Amino acid sequence: MDSHICSIVPPYLLRGIIESQGAQEEERLCAQNTLDHRTHYTTRRYDRFDLLSQPHSARARAVSSTQAIVPEVLLQHIADSEDVDDETRQCAKRDLEHAQRVTSRYQETLVLVEEATAKPEIAAAKTKAKTQPSARFYRAVYDAKNDPDEEDLPGRVVRVEGQKAGKDETANDAYDNVGRVLDFYLEHFDWKSIDNKNMHVISSVHFGKKYENAFWDPTRLQMVFGDGDKFLYRFASCLDVIGHELTHAITEHTSPLVYQGQPGALNEHISDVFGIMIKQKFENETAEKADWLIGEGCLLPGVKGVALRSMKDPGTAYNDPRFGKDPQPANMSEYTPTTQDNGGVHLYSGIPNRAFYLASVAFGGFSWEKAGQIWWKAMKSGLVPARCTFVQFADVTTDVAEGLYGEEGAKIVRAAWNEVGVTRKH
Repeated sequence: MDSHICSIVPPYLLRGIIESQGAQEEERLCAQNTLDHRTHYTTRRYDRFDLLSQPHSARARAVSSTQAIVPEVLLQHIADSEDVDDETRQCAKRDLEHAQRVTSRYQETLVLVEEATAKPEIAAAKTKAKTQPSARFYRAVYDAKNDPDEEDLPGRVVRVEGQKAGKDETANDAYDNVGRVLDFYLEHFDWKSIDNKNMHVISSVHFGKKYENAFWDPTRLQMVFGDGDKFLYRFASCLDVIGHELTHAITEHTSPLVYQGQPGALNEHISDVFGIMIKQKFENETAEKADWLIGEGCLLPGVKGVALRSMKDPGTAYNDPRFGKDPQPANMSEYTPTTQDNGGVHLYSGIPNRAFYLASVAFGGFSWEKAGQIWWKAMKSGLVPARCTFVQFADVTTDVAEGLYGEEGAKIVRAAWNEVGVTRKH
């Protein structure tokens, strides 16, 4: 099993460069370095989503142990900053005191976790009383200074909430685009930050040496951006890339999907869906007029391709002699079980991606107005199991569509799934 922490660049693209006879030795080495680094993190996303599908006690223990410290670091930087506006600084000081109180109760929280197994209703009441949502979320961007060691993250602070733009354009892009993603979720889905409780959001730019990728680190709970090199770059400036990666974090708080096989491909699909909607909103594009390309701004000039993925026409995003042709299939007739890429989580996400594209165009208008609402409510419905199949997800989205838009809405969604070969067996 090729377990995987999600990164925007699929592993099959990197392997294509490594194995290509048309790529130069330096290019192959760069791709190998990125792939090796990705392998270093491979178990994290699989383990994270697998854990989130477990009973409450194990799940709560993991969440409490990973979220306790980072917000204090972020808030301290904001509270101490001389060029942050007074209101933001005072809010940060207030929230820092709250975070410190939460941290001091860490051992007590672990006791509550154990109580949840025997008396879940009592533990839930105690926990609710002590973990109120923050009044606002804070962004912070750090410079990893090309250090490839995750243990050194987040790095040196560059910009925090309330500060004006600095000289580092990559840091500014990361800061602004994280804000746009979270504003989109709040405006259209009434969802506050990542966890719906205004969780603070940290990003690190300039990670690794010539690192051609970007990812959400599920254990450090932050975004990480490489600078790119021979083929790929500008990850922080690609709004759909940040939307994709932050959605992985949000999926943890809605319907966690095990990162393997079809549920893993659905996990990737959900991130592409929300990433593309955010991009289309920013560019004011209707479903019919949009290009439906994921990561189009990441390819360096000279690469024969238009993006990392096409949701409209999977398998057509690129065809470059140095790393091959986009291998994504667009229909279940081309689905073949594989052990690569966690069972093809990036490869087969193209099938549900096209279904969402078809549904969005059929509904008309903007993708987030109807199709997006259906997919969001499906993820919030509690009806999507951790090991959900494509057929199961098609059924849930069809049922949600009927509840929202009647029989006609259900027909549109079912027709989209049928078009990509995801059909009921009976």
